Amino acid sequence: MAKTVKDMMEAANAVVARVSVAEAQEMIQKGALLLDVRDAPEVEKTGLAEGAVHVSRGMLEFRADASTPFHEKSFDKGRPVVIYCASGGRAALAGKLLLDMGYEKVVNIGGFKDWAEAGGNITHPVDPGMQ
Repeated sequence: MAKTVKDMMEAANAVVARVSVAEAQEMIQKGALLLDVRDAPEVEKTGLAEGAVHVSRGMLEFRADASTPFHEKSFDKGRPVVIYCASGGRAALAGKLLLDMGYEKVVNIGGFKDWAEAGGNITHPVDPGMQ
């Protein structure tokens, strides 16, 4: 039977724990990877959480898999991963994907707005016209 987005979200939320920004910051201080899975225009518009690695959800499998030429060196299956997107949905789906790929600990903090409202530091990108 074909799965719906609702089915996929339920499955993701069942296995990817949702944590507070404070809990996430504690994990990051201990070495967890902070991952932003939003699309590039979103990041350009709002900035990203300070210290976050940006990998759009569409490239996640390739960046997370050490056997591909696109591998992002920050990814390590034994390193905890803290994920956010705009509201938490893509972060949950991305988290389930990483767990399916063998990542040991993956959590979802929800959206970028949650990070910002909790006082998390933000890095604003350089204006693309200034590069």
